[in-house]
Amino acid sequence: MSISRFNAVEKASNRKAVEVIAPKQKVSEYYGENVFNRKTMQKYLSKETYKAITQAIDNGIQIDREIANLVAAGMRMWALEKGVTHYTHWFQPLTDGTAEKHDAFVEHDGQGGLIEEFSGKLLTQQEPDASSFPNGGLRNTFEARGYSAWDPSSPAFIVDDTLCIPTVFIAYTGEALDYKTPLIRSVEALSEAARDVCHYFDEEVNKITPFLGWEQEYFLVDEDIYSARPDLMLTERTLLGHESAKNQQLDDHYFGSIPSRVQEFMKDLEIEAYKMGIPVKTRHNEVAPNQFELAPIYEECNLANDHNQLLMSLMKKVARRHNFRVLLHEKPFMGINGSGKHCNWSMGTDKGYNLFSPGKNREDNLRFITFIVNSLMAVYKYNALLKASIASASNAHRLGANEAPPAIISSFLGTQITEILNRFENCSIEDAIQVDEKKRLHLGFGQIPELLLDNTDRNRTSPFAFTGNRFEFRALGSSANCGVAMLALNSAVAYQLRQFKQDVEALRAKGESKEAAIFEVLKAYIKESKPIRFDGNGYSDAWKEEAARRGLDCESSVPLQYDAYLKPEVIRMFEETNVLTEKELEARNEVKWEIYIKKVQIEARVLGDLSLNHIIPVALRYQSLLLENLARLKETFDADELKTLSEEPKRLVVKVANHISHVTRMVDEMVEARKKANRIQDMREKAIAYHDDVFPYLDKIRYHIDHLELMVDNQMWPLPKYRELLFIR
Repeated sequence: MSISRFNAVEKASNRKAVEVIAPKQKVSEYYGENVFNRKTMQKYLSKETYKAITQAIDNGIQIDREIANLVAAGMRMWALEKGVTHYTHWFQPLTDGTAEKHDAFVEHDGQGGLIEEFSGKLLTQQEPDASSFPNGGLRNTFEARGYSAWDPSSPAFIVDDTLCIPTVFIAYTGEALDYKTPLIRSVEALSEAARDVCHYFDEEVNKITPFLGWEQEYFLVDEDIYSARPDLMLTERTLLGHESAKNQQLDDHYFGSIPSRVQEFMKDLEIEAYKMGIPVKTRHNEVAPNQFELAPIYEECNLANDHNQLLMSLMKKVARRHNFRVLLHEKPFMGINGSGKHCNWSMGTDKGYNLFSPGKNREDNLRFITFIVNSLMAVYKYNALLKASIASASNAHRLGANEAPPAIISSFLGTQITEILNRFENCSIEDAIQVDEKKRLHLGFGQIPELLLDNTDRNRTSPFAFTGNRFEFRALGSSANCGVAMLALNSAVAYQLRQFKQDVEALRAKGESKEAAIFEVLKAYIKESKPIRFDGNGYSDAWKEEAARRGLDCESSVPLQYDAYLKPEVIRMFEETNVLTEKELEARNEVKWEIYIKKVQIEARVLGDLSLNHIIPVALRYQSLLLENLARLKETFDADELKTLSEEPKRLVVKVANHISHVTRMVDEMVEARKKANRIQDMREKAIAYHDDVFPYLDKIRYHIDHLELMVDNQMWPLPKYRELLFIR
């Protein structure tokens, strides 16, 4: 075994759990202690200021500078009491990560000294260099100005000695350069459209809130073993490595006993999360070895997304304290489950009920069916867009295998909801709708059971499954920003609800009653959206053929999947909901293509380096040992004996030589393919070239290296193997 591999495995084997001393209080007593939440604001703001800021947050009212100054003063006082020395605008550029620039709480006092200062201007606005972040051509180096602006709906929080203020990030010319800006716009668009439709059933509803409950899957590996794998360090996935003889095939890791080292990490992470106001609730082993999951209580969509971004950062920080590295890549290990981030999405009213839950009377159930059917229509019309929203170079490795949904968007409803929609579609309006003397709507068929929350089955191969009182968008990758998928989904449903209202009002203008108009429109929608409904096995080849016949998007190339953002109907949808302009969409696609190129490019460079500088030299040394063995056989045995004894060693030499030859040849070919692709100026065409001409070499080269791993002396192999990576000791 190589020295570096031996040392790494030895250290990992002897590693002891780092014991975490949990706070003696109940969680409720220290929850949110590092957050400038409403409880804290009540303490540090006057009653008038507190009332003004909370009303602004609840009602989406712009905050004036005077109120901002008062909030900033209270925020500064709180932060200084907690030992904070710096502040930063915390935003989400188009990198799937977060960004921050720290400034100290100091200004000149006019007498040669310094004073701690933090004004409303500093709270509400900063000017990061917009040209240094991915922007798709919206900003040039000589046009660097951009603005970060305070998002009051997401409370400020403290990390170490820094006050972090959640903000949006826009260009000097007004275009969004982040994920938060369009996500907030989509939340507002959905709230308005859903409220208008909800008024058909309940005129007292004033606000609709989309909720998000993410499920974060991740892998943990020992830090020393991680450091001995350059591919993990540089790409977060293993570009080579034969699968372990034992991996997940016994299903013994799923929901199993959590290893003690991992348990201490989870305790520590939960404590940090609670202090940050992140309501984490569930933790467990996932299916693959070393794979785990963390999930919170559901929150408002924008805040939930902020909390997920913050949690991913906390995970990496806490993991280092426990000598772990967190892997958020969607497929860090071949042959076992990848990691996703299931997004459980629903809508709730300010009156406290969920629009995806059936009610106790028939009118409520028609409302339930209305929002279910309109959501299905949105997913049907914009299935290509939703697939593009979760597409990435890393997620492409995960989709369509090992319990991840396929790269074809469909919706699973379960037997009961399917039967209800089928009956609704096939009954007549006379049979379906009656109106009593109080003018309350009734459905002619039986009331939907209240047990609906629990009596739907689950389908792990469905990308968009109804799971009782919510839809679960299962296709998002574990490293992604939830906002990418949520802004697409919110916008599509908002636009569809607008269309529904227009269609209903058009029938009412012709003399139809409100109830009859709703029924006729829903009946038409159920028929039209039927192609998106699929309750079967999404992995089967038969489904791929059927999906194509249904007209669903079946494109498998990630660069081409991004074309969905620039379809005329998608541009129109985003512009009319005021979520993204055509210019912003074009810029974002440029960024997506560029990121795809760079990720494949980095992986190709790393694999080339590993092949030529790590694997081939070791394989050649082993080949020399085999040839030396053959030479000694010739010296020891006569010709007749040698003919039998040397047959297998010769065959082994030939196999090793062939694999070495294939690897060296294909690395050269991959380099040339990369050079050719790099000469292409158009970003889309370059991304396609990387997908079609460069990316295939990664698996081809890996195939031969993985076979060499099984042949070369284990003591000589330079990199930790899967059996050493996948089982925490």
